[in-house]
Amino acid sequence: MTVTDVVLPACAAAALLVFAIRLAREPRRLGNAVWLGVALLLTGLWLLRTALHLEWLTPVLVAVVAVVGLVVAVVLPGALIVNGVRMVRREGRSIANLLSFLLGVGILVLEGLFFVPLGRWGSALVATAAVLGCYFGFLFASLLGYSILYGRLRRRTGFDAIIVLGCGLAGDRVTPLLAARLDRAIRLYDREATPPLLVVSGGRGPGETMSEAEAMDEYLRSRGIPADRIRREDRATTTGENLAYSAELLGDVRPHRVLTVTSNYHVFRTAVECRRLGLPFDAAGAPTARYFLPSALLREFAALILHYRRTTIAACALIVGGGLALAIFA
Repeated sequence: MTVTDVVLPACAAAALLVFAIRLAREPRRLGNAVWLGVALLLTGLWLLRTALHLEWLTPVLVAVVAVVGLVVAVVLPGALIVNGVRMVRREGRSIANLLSFLLGVGILVLEGLFFVPLGRWGSALVATAAVLGCYFGFLFASLLGYSILYGRLRRRTGFDAIIVLGCGLAGDRVTPLLAARLDRAIRLYDREATPPLLVVSGGRGPGETMSEAEAMDEYLRSRGIPADRIRREDRATTTGENLAYSAELLGDVRPHRVLTVTSNYHVFRTAVECRRLGLPFDAAGAPTARYFLPSALLREFAALILHYRRTTIAACALIVGGGLALAIFA
C-alpha cells in the first residue's frame, strides 16, 4: 500500500464530512455544491486507482474512459449547438437563447486548437483556456448535482404561505413557463389542511399590458383559489425584489413556514438569494420544457458565478498566472 492509497480516501472522507456539516448547518450555500463536487471527485479518483490494481478491469476502464471522452468531446458540443438552434427558433434570437449554441461552438473551437501548431505561447494560452474550461465545467456539474439534491431535501407540507415568482407575460397572458409555476403552487396549496396564503410576485415588464401579479391572480382565481387567499406583489423586477417585497406583504406570517415556487432550474439560486436577504424561506421547482433547460441552467450558473465574482476572479487569476508561469519557465 502506497501513501496515495491512504491519502485519497482520507481526503475524500474529509471533504464528505465537511460537506455534511455545512449541509446540516445551512443547505442554501453555494459552497456546499463545491464541497460535494470535491468529495465525489476524490472518491472517483480513489475508486479508479483501486480498480487499476485489478487487471481484469483494465479493458472495462479503458472502454469507459473512451466513451466518456467521446461524449464530452463530440456529443456534448453537438447537442449544445442543436439545442441553441432550437432555442432561437422557438424563443427568438437573443444572447440568452444563444448560450448553449455559443458554448458548443466554443468547445469545438478549443478542441480544434489543440491540433494547430501555435508555438509555446499559443499552446500555453490554449492549455490555460482548457484548464479554465475544466474548472467551470467542474463548478457547473457540482451545482447541477447539488441543485438536484437540494430539491429532494425540501419540506413537503406545513407551509403558511407560498410565494410564486413571476417570469414574464405574453401581453396579458400567462406563459407556459409561468403557468407551470402557478400549477405547482396550486398542487401544494391543495395538500395543506389549512389553506396557506398565495403571494403572486411580479411587476409589469416591457411589452406587457398588465403586471405579472395581476395576470397570476386571475389565473389562480380561474382555477378555484379564493380571492382572500391571494396577495399581489406588483413592483418586483428581479428575483431579489420578488422575495423582499413579498416578505413585506406577509407580515405576521413571516416567522412561520414560507415556500417560494419557481422553475426547477431556478430553485437553488432562489434559495441562495433568500439566504442573502436573511429570509428563512424554502424553495420548490416547477417542471420546465426540456429544450429550454440547457440555456436556462447556463444562465443560472452565470448568475451564481457573478454573485460570487470575487472568488471567481481569484480562481481565474490563479489559473492564468499558473499558465503564464509554465510558459515562461518551461
